[in-house]
Amino acid sequence: MKILVLAPHTDDGEYGCGGSLYRHIRNEDEVHYVAFSKCEESVLEGLPKDILVSEMYEATGRLGIRRENVRVLGYPVRRFDEHRQDILEELVMLRREISPRIVYTPSLHDTHQDHKLIAEEARRAFKNVTIYGYEMPWNNFTFNNQYFNVLDEECIEAKLQAVLSYKSQRQRLYADREFIYGQAKYHGVQTGRKYAEVFEVVRQVSDEFSE
Repeated sequence: MKILVLAPHTDDGEYGCGGSLYRHIRNEDEVHYVAFSKCEESVLEGLPKDILVSEMYEATGRLGIRRENVRVLGYPVRRFDEHRQDILEELVMLRREISPRIVYTPSLHDTHQDHKLIAEEARRAFKNVTIYGYEMPWNNFTFNNQYFNVLDEECIEAKLQAVLSYKSQRQRLYADREFIYGQAKYHGVQTGRKYAEVFEVVRQVSDEFSE
């Protein structure tokens, strides 16, 4: 099964659905990861401008995603709206090239302007594909807990190690073990399990049926 994760910025995919991506890889699914910005404008002074790209390749590698299935585009942070049509065309191209069964995007309720635009345009580009919106608690004042992906500790630890690969982002409050495990435990409790990641169901498409 082909999986596509859309990350507006480097690291969004790892935070939003890193545990689920690792589980897909462990199940021998083919995972593709696309970041829409190199985030050079957000790099701290004194660090190489391409550091987030290097960290992204390390992080996705820790999840088991093949390097040739990872790509990063050059849209400027917080200015995606100036390139909306180009982004839509990129998404349509990805649909034709990859033909994913599942697409992971930010939530439609995400308050970050770049995240919200990717979610909106993904809904247009992938009309006949299952789309799950991932949770970014610092951007989501509203979030519909609709699909719980139950995970084990191996998945959560892989997610943590992917997040920790972004050494330039260690100052963020959510870039640590306590937060990653706490969030997974919280959603696990909601399902009577130990760990889980939660998603909004933007669209659910199933070709399976029983006679």
